[in-house]
Amino acid sequence: MDSLQNHLLIAMPSLDDTFFERSVIYLCEHDEKGAMGIMINQPIGIDVNELLKQMQLDEEPDSIVSLGSTVLVGGPVNPDRGFVLHTPQPNWNNSQALTDEVMLTTSRDVLTSLGTSAAPNNFIVALGYAGWSRDQLEQELADNTWLSTPATKELLFDISFDDRWQQATESLGFDIWQLSSQTGHA
Repeated sequence: MDSLQNHLLIAMPSLDDTFFERSVIYLCEHDEKGAMGIMINQPIGIDVNELLKQMQLDEEPDSIVSLGSTVLVGGPVNPDRGFVLHTPQPNWNNSQALTDEVMLTTSRDVLTSLGTSAAPNNFIVALGYAGWSRDQLEQELADNTWLSTPATKELLFDISFDDRWQQATESLGFDIWQLSSQTGHA
């Protein structure tokens, strides 16, 4: 099995009317035990400033102006748990470097930095995550549920969440609407 860590899963058009319709998921982990990822293009409907106020953090951050200022649905698993995907920066509690360009942090300390000079340059705040048990993602890929492409900093942080699905599909080099959800059998 080749790991798809640091890849994007792109929902096939056949996933319409489902939780994952037109979703793009950044895979944080993928190994023989399963996979874990964060959806990066589905807004919850509140911005990061409002989330920080609801959390009643000790420090009051300045106003946040960024493409990442909207809280996203990270996935259906543990929707009350927060995750921050961000560009590398040392000294955060519970941070994991996923690549040289991306870290995942689950602690409140990174949230208190948002809107200040100590904040990561780029970030995505999401609630919940998407998870797959052993061999489940591989089966979904075989069933043509997802396409995958290597993640780029641009697709993660520089493109508005409204355009990420379309841009991710275009990065594959073909028109996704011309694909069939049907598979052939000889």
